Amino acid sequence: MDSNEIRERFLAFFARHGHERVASSPLVPGDDPTLTFTNAGMVQFKDVFLGFDKRPYTTAATSQRCLRAGGKHNDLENVGYTSRHHTFFEMLGNFSFGDYFKERAIPLAWELLTADPADGGYGLAPEQLWVTVFGGGKLFGPDSPAVPADEDAAALWRETLMKAGFSAAEAERRITRIPTTDNFWMMGETGPCGPCSEIFYNRDPKATRFEGEDEAKADDCVEIWNLVFMQFNRDGEGVLHDLPAPCVDTGMGLERLCAVLQAKPSNYDTDLFTPLLAAAKKAVEDAGGEAPADSASLRVLADHIRAAAFLVADRVLPSNEGRGYVLRRIIRRALRHGHQLGATKPFFASLAAPLAELMAAAHPEIAQRLEQVTAALAREEERFAKTLHDGMRLLQKRTGDGGGIDGATAFMLYDTYGFPADLTASYARDHGLSVDMEGFEKELAKQQARSRAASGFKVDLQAVGYDGPATVFERDPAKEASGEVLALYDEAGAPVEVLAEGDAGLAVLSATGFYAEAGGQVGDRGVLRGAGGEQAEVITTVKVRGDVHGHQVRVVAGELRRKAELAGQIDRERRTAVCRAHSATHLLHEALRRVLGDHVEQRGSLVEGDRLRFDFVQEQALSDEQLADVEALVCRQALANAPVVIEELPYPEAIDRGAKALFGEKYGSVVRMVQIDPDFSIELCGGTHVGSASEIGQLFIRADEAVAAGIRRIEAHAGFATQRELRERAALVQGLERLLKKPGPALLEEVAALRGQVQELQKAGAKAEQAALQEKLAQLHRERGGAKRFVA
Repeated sequence: MDSNEIRERFLAFFARHGHERVASSPLVPGDDPTLTFTNAGMVQFKDVFLGFDKRPYTTAATSQRCLRAGGKHNDLENVGYTSRHHTFFEMLGNFSFGDYFKERAIPLAWELLTADPADGGYGLAPEQLWVTVFGGGKLFGPDSPAVPADEDAAALWRETLMKAGFSAAEAERRITRIPTTDNFWMMGETGPCGPCSEIFYNRDPKATRFEGEDEAKADDCVEIWNLVFMQFNRDGEGVLHDLPAPCVDTGMGLERLCAVLQAKPSNYDTDLFTPLLAAAKKAVEDAGGEAPADSASLRVLADHIRAAAFLVADRVLPSNEGRGYVLRRIIRRALRHGHQLGATKPFFASLAAPLAELMAAAHPEIAQRLEQVTAALAREEERFAKTLHDGMRLLQKRTGDGGGIDGATAFMLYDTYGFPADLTASYARDHGLSVDMEGFEKELAKQQARSRAASGFKVDLQAVGYDGPATVFERDPAKEASGEVLALYDEAGAPVEVLAEGDAGLAVLSATGFYAEAGGQVGDRGVLRGAGGEQAEVITTVKVRGDVHGHQVRVVAGELRRKAELAGQIDRERRTAVCRAHSATHLLHEALRRVLGDHVEQRGSLVEGDRLRFDFVQEQALSDEQLADVEALVCRQALANAPVVIEELPYPEAIDRGAKALFGEKYGSVVRMVQIDPDFSIELCGGTHVGSASEIGQLFIRADEAVAAGIRRIEAHAGFATQRELRERAALVQGLERLLKKPGPALLEEVAALRGQVQELQKAGAKAEQAALQEKLAQLHRERGGAKRFVA
């Protein structure tokens, strides 16, 4: 059974049992600042489990692309050296959102695993399957109440195993109770949680006991499926309350399942990896290296090309921060292993094509973007060669005396040269040197603190644990909405009852007219006032979660209290300017596509008052003619005064009508569509806009620059900012005309001539200075040579 059939059997099985087949979401989670990457199948359903989102189905099945290469879930350093760790993997999962619970999840899992392949199952031998359930215990500290054992799951497993032909005693022997958090899943410190039941496969059919906890047997007795039963809600005091609608979240790694079903000792021996291993071996040898078939470095290459290519396909590019830095680490770790095998020429990017072919049936994203993926990997490979040369030279200089590498040096290599810290650590290990990684982390923390200080006051949103009602958002700024203070937080994100005069913090209101920062548009500013004279300046507005607006405030009079009623007054002049810039951004996006081609994709934006920044996919700089054409297209729309039409409609209908959905954005079943001339710009957008295109005024592109490989950034003005910019430039030209006594068209020629004269004078001056110095040296030499020696 090949991997495509194994994946398809899973999805088809659950589809037959009434589950919606849901496509994999991207590796970059939409609208979730707490996650760097999608690391489990449930991530795209997180808001559904929390009750913040409704889907038209109550059960689902997916094959989700996942990545674990940073933070809490980090398998990077194990990859290549074990049979089962990967950076990129696929997680097969079935989910129930308040529909069925343990009574159906357990029998369904057993049926799929053991049913005859002719009946759509996997045909695993029942005697090689073992299960665990939560055994109960004090999970949250010695003083916390004990969490009861999951005897319901144990009873259901006993019943299922006995139906499969096991005696009552044998069924009980196959159920192991685990009293730790290994078998209890929590979404966070508070919120949904519940017991797990894991299914293990033992490659030894003669095993007489559960061997899943024996590290020596880890490659023989492997966990293949984890069933999570979300039945509790943990409150801030650590108390568990029954959920009104318990849910099911399961996850089964496709790579491990393939190893079991294909009777392979390692995931790398399955058809998910063998074509990549062969391609990696050939690529390394073509690049001048030697690659033994059992090399750990080859396994690293086969794994890392999957992670790197899918990240690039999901619009992540290598950089020195955030997701881009994780991608850079993955690519450079692969390149380092290639160099260890002796590769002296570029090789890694060539592995994208065989990966695209291998994954075409289930995940066509690589094939669809193969040119961009290959180009991005090749550029990073070229950069790494220079980084390696510069970094190694500096490392050798700094460690020539055999000493260790201090934290400041490791950080300087990272910050200045883009030399990954793990590469520094690897160099140290290879040369028997110590490296102060703790010092590196301290230097990194200092830099991050400097960045935070430079950006001004900002509440730590990741620490805010708000789980209350949503905010009612009033879009019309003329209607100054009032709302009850549902929650207050200090700058560290800790909940408080009061913010006193002079305090800064975050206020969540039941209703507001303040737009929360999203989609590149800045949050609204303004003032919150209470009936008692209390007043707070709203510095910006952010999203605590998708439907909750948080007002970052500084109290300027009185004190803000939880449950108080506050009225909001938005800075309407600023909001109007932001609307102009946002609508101009939509027109700019379409104008770029029409001038440059359909390859143009938005990769980021910032929409402020009459000012915008737009990042997009494009290799070459725009010519003056192209910039003029883009501006003219936007100007034509503004002069035509096309109305800005905003509709809410089902997502499929919006796409059918030609609306552009921005990659990586998270959309619900009903979306907001913004149309500026139905034949020109139609986009899905939750931001605020002008009423008609003429309100934008004139767009002026003031800068076009590269910000990353294959990504360019345009900075532009709209509205009054354009008028100010053009007036300033006109004043500059007029001043030069008066100074140089030349008309505008002749200024460039005159400035070029003056610059040439300055350069000639500089050369003449340098020669005169050099001649004077030589004469002075000669004079000193003559004086020294002719001096008399006096002896006392």
